[in-house]
Amino acid sequence: MKKIIFIIAVAYLTGCGIYKPYQQPDVRTAGLFGTEYETTDSSTIANVSWREIFTDPELQVLIEYGIENNTNLQIAHWRVRQAEAALSTSRLAFLPSLHLAPEGSLSSFDGATPTKVYSVPVVASWEIDVFGKLQNAKKRSKAAYLQSHEYVQAVRTQLIATIANYYYTLLMLDAQYEISVRTAASWYESVEVMRAMKEAGMTNEAGVAQIEASYFAIEASVRDLYQQITEMENNLSILLGEAPQEIQRGTLAGQYFPVQLAVGVPLQLLTNRPDVKSAELTLVQAHYATNEARASLYPSITLAGSAGWTNSAGGYIVNPGKLLWSAAASLTQPLFNKGIHRAQVKIAEAQRQEAMLNFQQTLLNAGAEVNNALTQYQVAREKQQFRIQQITSLETAVESTELLMNHGSITYLDILTARQSLLSAQLNQVADKFSEIQSVVNLYHALGGGRDN
Repeated sequence: MKKIIFIIAVAYLTGCGIYKPYQQPDVRTAGLFGTEYETTDSSTIANVSWREIFTDPELQVLIEYGIENNTNLQIAHWRVRQAEAALSTSRLAFLPSLHLAPEGSLSSFDGATPTKVYSVPVVASWEIDVFGKLQNAKKRSKAAYLQSHEYVQAVRTQLIATIANYYYTLLMLDAQYEISVRTAASWYESVEVMRAMKEAGMTNEAGVAQIEASYFAIEASVRDLYQQITEMENNLSILLGEAPQEIQRGTLAGQYFPVQLAVGVPLQLLTNRPDVKSAELTLVQAHYATNEARASLYPSITLAGSAGWTNSAGGYIVNPGKLLWSAAASLTQPLFNKGIHRAQVKIAEAQRQEAMLNFQQTLLNAGAEVNNALTQYQVAREKQQFRIQQITSLETAVESTELLMNHGSITYLDILTARQSLLSAQLNQVADKFSEIQSVVNLYHALGGGRDN
């Protein structure tokens, strides 16, 4: 027993300091958002509650309902429970394993009275974690547990952003539908006017046919918009975990965002973005998996023992039963399969390097998404200013061509072109407004907003 204790002590001293704990690698975050949007202000909309970003009451109801009922989010919560159970298992590995192993027998020779022999031992075994195998396994399980929480957060953030995007898409389609219906009614009046002018000999059949064709095209686009609205309502209903239904909503013109689009410093992506944090936790798991594989190259030391009651001791029958106990220790050193363990170490190290590169790439992708959203916001606002001027000019052009046509100085093609250009500009103006709103949603998502706050 003294020799066993001496071996354990020496192994423990040898095993200390073999592995280093995980340390976050140096990652470059300077210029991650692009030099144009670089800032030293640490305030960011990612730390603002989604209720302060999306102030539309109807949208808030939808987001709250989605968080409560979305199936993907519920699945993510169950994954957390799985990871929590795995972590509990890794913690229990440090404790001795105990199990009851009762035995009994009856024996008789040549019709003699049967002899009853029994033993009721409790058997225990305990692996001493000298070289950190169990410790590294526990840290790896803990990283997996934390990663499951980040997965929940990633699903939650994506859910909020998707509901908002679907909702604002509906508002955009509503606005375009309203413009198209109004334009179709106006063009129908023009068709009637052209028909009257034809009967009066002021125009020809070709002019009437052109106006009618344009009217029918607008009516067809109205039906397309109606279909898109229905499909978007269905998509949003499914996202909420509901059967297809009509979505209660506001108007695109009534949307506003009371906060400044503060992005903070790029370093905050490491703490806000759930996918970035998840990628790092994958790296943490790979780090401790490598340590665990290396620990397999060293001996494993196990203590075992049993204690209980028996009525058999060295062939003598003793009744009632007496106490029986035993203790043993074993040291297992890999010999012939050491090459397999070394190969496993190489595999684990390669997976760690892969996780490192994936972590760096995820961070770069996050920075690009922030840059894209900021650019989309800036461009959409600038386009709206030009669009207002374009629509004003086209409205003047339509009025002028209608007056000139009444005096017969221009043809129907001029007014047709002017009206089509005006309709296109009005629809694009709605799309520009939607693009601005969408950029805010995308930026909020890209910065890791929507956390539990």
